[in-house]
Amino acid sequence: MEEIPRLTFPSFFAATISRFSHRDALALVGEKPITYQETHGRILAVMAFLEKLGIRPGDKVAILSTNQPNWGVAYFAVTFMGAVAVPLLPEFLPVEISTLVEHSETRVIFASEGLLPKLEGITTGLLQEVVRIEDFSVTRSKSGRPLFEASATPAGVYEVEEDALAAIIYTSGTTGTPKGVMLSHKNICFSAISGHNIQPIRETDRFLSVLPLSHTYENTLGLILPMYSGACVYYLGKPPTPALLLPALLEVKPTTILTVPLIIEKIFRSKILPAFTGNKVVNLMYKIPAVRKMLHKVAGKKLLATFGGELIFFGVGGAKLNKTVEQFLIESGFPYAVGYGLTECAPLLAGFNPQHPRLQSTGPACKGVELKIVKADEHAGEGEIWAKGPNIMKGYYKEPGLTGEIITPDGWLKTGDLGAFDADNNLFIKGRVKSMIVRSNGENVYPEDIESVINNFRHVVESLVVEQKGKLVALVHFNKEEIDLRYQHLKSEVSNYAEQKIEELRIELQEYVNSRVNKFSQVQLVVSHADPFQKTATQKIKRFMYV
Repeated sequence: MEEIPRLTFPSFFAATISRFSHRDALALVGEKPITYQETHGRILAVMAFLEKLGIRPGDKVAILSTNQPNWGVAYFAVTFMGAVAVPLLPEFLPVEISTLVEHSETRVIFASEGLLPKLEGITTGLLQEVVRIEDFSVTRSKSGRPLFEASATPAGVYEVEEDALAAIIYTSGTTGTPKGVMLSHKNICFSAISGHNIQPIRETDRFLSVLPLSHTYENTLGLILPMYSGACVYYLGKPPTPALLLPALLEVKPTTILTVPLIIEKIFRSKILPAFTGNKVVNLMYKIPAVRKMLHKVAGKKLLATFGGELIFFGVGGAKLNKTVEQFLIESGFPYAVGYGLTECAPLLAGFNPQHPRLQSTGPACKGVELKIVKADEHAGEGEIWAKGPNIMKGYYKEPGLTGEIITPDGWLKTGDLGAFDADNNLFIKGRVKSMIVRSNGENVYPEDIESVINNFRHVVESLVVEQKGKLVALVHFNKEEIDLRYQHLKSEVSNYAEQKIEELRIELQEYVNSRVNKFSQVQLVVSHADPFQKTATQKIKRFMYV
């Protein structure tokens, strides 16, 4: 890879154009990709359009859109001219969007067709235009609805500095003070290079995007990284349901996918594990390590075929991967990888590639990133992870007080995660500082470890361990539909059989968990939770809502 002189998006893109101008860049599944040269033309036209709308360096421009090629075009147009992108999650409610648009002082919003209704009630003073991202037509304007011209080029010449603010990423917005993470061009570009150092990306690689581009994980590693390397990114254009995803995998045959643990864990529990445990003979054989590994190898080949057969990098991030599922991935030879980071770090701090898996670890720190463990006392086995490097955010937008709480005067960012290093400098995450439960006897309990055990129990979809009145309580969401199907032969004999079966499973689960965790982590009560838990963009449970 050629030396990039400046860590800015325009510098990255200029280098890519010089080498890969005729390579495919962005595409909707089922449509012809646009090349980097064509993408460049679109970016210049949108920059000229933004000039018409009165956007200048430093102005805020929001993007509320499903994943599609023009998402990246709009993002690059905004940042290439020194303005600031404000990506908003499509799942945000209108009241959340209104709060964040006002807080960020957004002047223009690019929105996809299906999300335009969410903007109908927003009337903040600074907001001037709403632009339909599919064709860049103005749907609402305070300046006469200027027209987008596909052949236009910007009048201005823009010099973007490495430390210039590129994006404000909101990590919350529903309650309390919105936290807008300010990421510079340097923050994001450095993190993209870190991803390339872990797994070199080639111009022949094909990414299939399934996570929202408004999240920094997909944004940095699923957009900036492939752009840096001249690779092509394919978008579904709609939420990644199985009916949409499976044919897309066979059509695109991706080499690279970025996911969260929930996706592969669901596949393992719903498709792979039942094949080994549904038959009594196979179930007995499956308990023999040598046979289990052989069966995993066979299942791994089938799983690879399901993903199109050409996958070389299946990245997992955003939350901790279940140990049993990860053991399967290792034994099956499936090309998975794990990364660790935070939005505040743009986001990558550590990771390993498929050639160097390490069970339950996130791998070593990225090149150029310093990580250290700050222990509460010298006898503690783990402590809070602190990070320092060129990828650490500029701070929280309009919140110097909050920034000072998380970033020390000498530049260390307190991640809020508990972890430890092994002898080879591989990082192991224990859980969140705020979610750790300190029992009355002084013992530390990590709910994530208990939840990992619970989630391996049959018919469990997800779980959450909390402390209530001094007791460890497991809130468990069982798969009622699966139980209905599994025990439908009893329906004529037992009324409300699914509810009764869940009651039996609840009692059995408590015994199962307590036989597999230490005495300080044993749960005193298992409660059936009827509905799925509320989750973040990376499918982590919003723990604060249930404690």
